[in-house]
Amino acid sequence: MSRSAGGAVRADLAEVFRRDYRQVVGVAARVLGSRDQAEDVAQEVFLSFGHSSVPAAEAPGWLSVAAAHTALNLLRSGRRRSSREEVAALAEDVVVPDVADAVVTREERGRVRAALAQLPHKQAVALVLRHSGLSYAEVAAALDLSPGSVGTTVRRAESALRKELDRHASSD
Repeated sequence: MSRSAGGAVRADLAEVFRRDYRQVVGVAARVLGSRDQAEDVAQEVFLSFGHSSVPAAEAPGWLSVAAAHTALNLLRSGRRRSSREEVAALAEDVVVPDVADAVVTREERGRVRAALAQLPHKQAVALVLRHSGLSYAEVAAALDLSPGSVGTTVRRAESALRKELDRHASSD
């Protein structure tokens, strides 16, 4: 990451924050499944951006990639959930008409996140960005790929994710 001179906070940070915050939180939430943790990731990403020299025109892609990387690193480190969030998730299950469905859904999401954490980093980021609503062109620009290779990268990531899920299912 490039840093601005003297560690000063960039003048356009507030504008970029207002414009891109929702997207950054959305990318992180897609990886983590927790809005609270996604907001923590967004804070970290915008702090880094605030001291960077990334051109404002490149900010949306840079921020999305940084959010995906930071969230994946958090997921891989196993620091995903605090006990407070676990309690909140259990409390949500109580109001769901079929608690068994809610538990199965939560367990399935956990398996997907664990499998995602095992993918090659570039594939995982491409998959997260694409499924967060970025176009092929935006994913290509964010990851410095040719637009034609984004589809291939995403398909390979989806295939690797399915294999990882199958591997986990057969080991249970």
